[in-house]
Amino acid sequence: MKLRLRILNLVVAAVLALPLCDAAARAAGAEDLDRLFFDLQGADRAEARRIADDIERIWSRSGSAAMDLLLERGNAALEQGEITEAIDHLTALTDHAPDFAEGWNARALAYFHAGRTGPAIADLQRVLALNPRHFGALAGFGAILETIDRPAQALEVYRAALAIHPHLDGIEDAVKRLEAKVAGQEI
Repeated sequence: MKLRLRILNLVVAAVLALPLCDAAARAAGAEDLDRLFFDLQGADRAEARRIADDIERIWSRSGSAAMDLLLERGNAALEQGEITEAIDHLTALTDHAPDFAEGWNARALAYFHAGRTGPAIADLQRVLALNPRHFGALAGFGAILETIDRPAQALEVYRAALAIHPHLDGIEDAVKRLEAKVAGQEI
């Protein structure tokens, strides 16, 4: 089954791979993202959720139907608790579209669910190298830092996420909690 899945992923990627969107489309997407990030800074909580959804929708488009399919399959497997299958799909995605940040982000989440902290961190670092404004990757990295008992670093990463997305769900509470914890450690 596992070998069949890997072969299927390779075939899908090879047969359906289309060139990533052209420079003009990428530029238009970048302008849309810049506007959305600007709007996110002044939005109330409800509007921020809508804007963040729009940003994530843009991020989830690779420009290739095959790569988008691999992302969908990986995310679906993850939602169904099929972690190994998710990692397989998402590894095929990152192999064939190494500049597509969302593939790395999804695989980081799958690795985290598999208890593989090191690979999850490595993938999140790749996401942030490709997309420094990826508030979800920052939030995920902060969560990992918390789980490995590095509260000061987690706090710093969470603050960076909030600087990008001021109403990121759960992160404001995490900052308050960690501020108290870090202050208590300094006494």
